[in-house]
Amino acid sequence: MKKVILVCSLLLLMGCAEKDEYQNEILEQMKTEKDIKDYKIAPEEMTKCVVDTSSSNMPGLFLIDPQRRRAYKNYTKMLKLNKSGDPKKTLEELRQDFGDAKTLADAHSNYVESVVDCMSNLVSSTEEAQNKQK
Repeated sequence: MKKVILVCSLLLLMGCAEKDEYQNEILEQMKTEKDIKDYKIAPEEMTKCVVDTSSSNMPGLFLIDPQRRRAYKNYTKMLKLNKSGDPKKTLEELRQDFGDAKTLADAHSNYVESVVDCMSNLVSSTEEAQNKQK
């Protein structure tokens, strides 16, 4: 019984590590995003929304699912593409990691749509809060 609990705990920690790395990469990008600053959206709030929204469309059912863990790793690598020393090589690796170019494009679309949806929702809620204060 203790072994089962230990294995489950290790899997959960590993799953959390991939999600945390993905979340940290998004946070880093949100801190430099001009629109986030202009609309006075907290980067942490935007990050949480993007992670939650994009995760709902990733493969795998839960945090420790191997497919979900792989998706978090792949998405993180995708977000770091511009920082790569050899973007062309990294792009080819991403195509292989995701399975093909279409799946990579779908993942990129999922991320971008998540950012747009979250931005829209957070801007709307910020405007509503400001209108209520008036």
